[in-house]
Amino acid sequence: MNHDHRDRIEPHLDESDTAPKLDPARAPEEAASSPETAPPDPLAEARTRIAALEAELAQLKDQTLRSLAEAENTRRRLRKDADEAAKYALANFAKELLAAPDNLRRALDAIPPEGRKSDALLERLASGVELVERELGAVFERAGITRIDPLGQPFDHNLHQALFEVPTAEKPPGTVMQVLAPGYRIHERLLRPAMVAVAKALEPAAAAKSGGSD
Repeated sequence: MNHDHRDRIEPHLDESDTAPKLDPARAPEEAASSPETAPPDPLAEARTRIAALEAELAQLKDQTLRSLAEAENTRRRLRKDADEAAKYALANFAKELLAAPDNLRRALDAIPPEGRKSDALLERLASGVELVERELGAVFERAGITRIDPLGQPFDHNLHQALFEVPTAEKPPGTVMQVLAPGYRIHERLLRPAMVAVAKALEPAAAAKSGGSD
């Protein structure tokens, strides 16, 4: 008897038969390694949060220290400016007064010593001028104003102004030979340089003549 291949009955496969089999022994391990089923680690999260807070705290501390340092520097600058302003507030006014002691000294220098001895009125007048000069000097000193009288000292361009030179062999070159007008300064600031004449070396011919005359 001929059987058509269509009459053959194929075996029926259940879907459960084709599904992959799970090994009961590996099931817990596979479940633990799955990222979807792994529980969060509270300790790790706490450590991460603490590290972030410590970094933020360090940054805030640094910003605070910088702000405090800047405020302190500003306070010091303001105090220094205020001290400087108070210290030199009289500088311009004092500069205008410098002609007063100059004129008093010129008046005294114009009185010959012999006239003071022979004329009582002239002596009283000269003594009165000297008294005013001393009192004005005391006022200047209380205000921090000092006189610069560099006769016989080396020339200092920071404090002196040379008006002319004096050829001489008596003093080293650069020595102040004459003070035409004293200088003044208030504290460390120069009000007026001293007007001076400065020694300079003799010319060779003049030096030889000076040496021969000795």
